Amino acid sequence: MLIRFWGVRGSTPTPQPENSGIGGNTPCVELRTASGQLFLFDCGTGFRLLGRALEREFGQRTIHARVFLTHFHWDHIQGIPFFKPLYRPRNHFLFYSYRFEDQSLQRALEGQMSDPYFPVNMKSMAAQRHFHEISEERMNFDDVRIISRQLNHPQGCLGFRIECDGKVVVYASDNEPGDRAGDRKVRELADGADVFIYDAQFLPEEMRYHRTWGHSNWKEGVRIASESKARKLVLFHHDPDRSDPEVRRLLKRARHAFDDVVAAHEGLTLKL
Repeated sequence: MLIRFWGVRGSTPTPQPENSGIGGNTPCVELRTASGQLFLFDCGTGFRLLGRALEREFGQRTIHARVFLTHFHWDHIQGIPFFKPLYRPRNHFLFYSYRFEDQSLQRALEGQMSDPYFPVNMKSMAAQRHFHEISEERMNFDDVRIISRQLNHPQGCLGFRIECDGKVVVYASDNEPGDRAGDRKVRELADGADVFIYDAQFLPEEMRYHRTWGHSNWKEGVRIASESKARKLVLFHHDPDRSDPEVRRLLKRARHAFDDVVAAHEGLTLKL
């Protein structure tokens, strides 16, 4: 598998000079398998950059991808209107996420492009689009298995475990520790993972000021990775007020506690 990070910032885009190393785009992660399957996780502003790259790569060929959304907060969907491959009729995208209260997945995504929030509605997207509502389940796509679990985040959030070719990648953004069920489920996802991508928005000492906000910290990431025997920890969903030097400092602290940990940055590519 190949994992590429297109957006790693949490809450809101931060196009600032002091963030240029880590990057200011909100969450978007690409995963490709050796067999050529394409999986995309979250559609923050990094989704726009991914779309440009895919158009350059595929040219006139069809793009076929499965898109998994953790939840519907702005920072995880705001790249959708600017993803050019969605406007090409030759392309095919399957969206997966949960049903939010009385709104279907399709309606939840279309809402951000409805009047008066956006000048172009989702009907202008000519690509084939299919919407699949999921909860906690196991899904098989040829040589890939994806397991979803509910994380502890306001208004809901899914975490994903991707298994392929004997390797495991876990994408667990937007999770707040302290909820018994949520703590158990994130550890189930992370069990024996080769790569564990985890929310590290706050510092451990900041957590008491942000209870119920739905985010975590590097120390909790280290704790989960250690208990679950994950091999590599990737700190993700960086706070919008965290500059590059500050992210490097928290990474240094995390490396004193865990052997293999990196801070996600735009362009980071991991091969398994």
